[in-house]
Amino acid sequence: MSKAFLKLANGLISLAVAIALVVAGGYAAYCLWDNNQIYAAAENVQEELLHLKPQITEAEGEESGPTFGELLAINEDVRAWVTLDGTKIDHPVLQGETNLDYINTDVYGNFALAGSIFLDARNDSGFADPYSLLYGHHMENSGMFGDLDLYKDAEFFEENQTGTLILPSRAYSLEVFACLLVSASEDRIFNPSTWDTGVEGLLDFAEAEALNSDSEAIARLRERIEAGENPQVLAFSTCSYEFTDARTIVLAAMNDYRQEDREDVQP
Repeated sequence: MSKAFLKLANGLISLAVAIALVVAGGYAAYCLWDNNQIYAAAENVQEELLHLKPQITEAEGEESGPTFGELLAINEDVRAWVTLDGTKIDHPVLQGETNLDYINTDVYGNFALAGSIFLDARNDSGFADPYSLLYGHHMENSGMFGDLDLYKDAEFFEENQTGTLILPSRAYSLEVFACLLVSASEDRIFNPSTWDTGVEGLLDFAEAEALNSDSEAIARLRERIEAGENPQVLAFSTCSYEFTDARTIVLAAMNDYRQEDREDVQP
């Protein structure tokens, strides 16, 4: 084999490698740009909607300022607005006819990989069920339900256990009492009808399986059950990466809104 042929072959191989590297670099740059576009779009939508976040008066948990009428004019599937203090979770809640309707659709009805925060299609649209389940994508930079990860940290969990759920007709203060890591096939989390008659069994499950939990908050819920009440629980779910179908779950008690529960509910 001649030296000229070997030189030519080496040159072609080097050229092929160079082209491959350029293509790989270009694809990586595109992926990074595309990823940034996804996050930017989600942030823009949230920023726009925060101007329409319903507010609560200091008197009796009534609306003031922006109203649900403005949100419903954008999308009649808006059911609530949910906030978890100490996080960037501050979003309208939608509900579709199925749990696929808003997984990749924003509040404006446009395709968006970030999707929306949405209520399980099997739940009562007015949050009247003992157990209601919210879904949101896990996104970096605190996007959507990305900040649910924060509750895995014991110190953060202890210091951040409040939030607000605002409906068109009423409002609830939220008291976080547990953070869990479960499989996507866990019926005790992902089948809301499991707790149609009450959440006492859910409290048992949370105490046994939680990464972090508040025993005093759970005890207060048990006292209410023993007193004949039927307390309500709101669950937050997002993807996690500890194992193949891992999900991070945050559980919060839904309490009738009182101003002393939260001094500031401005957006």
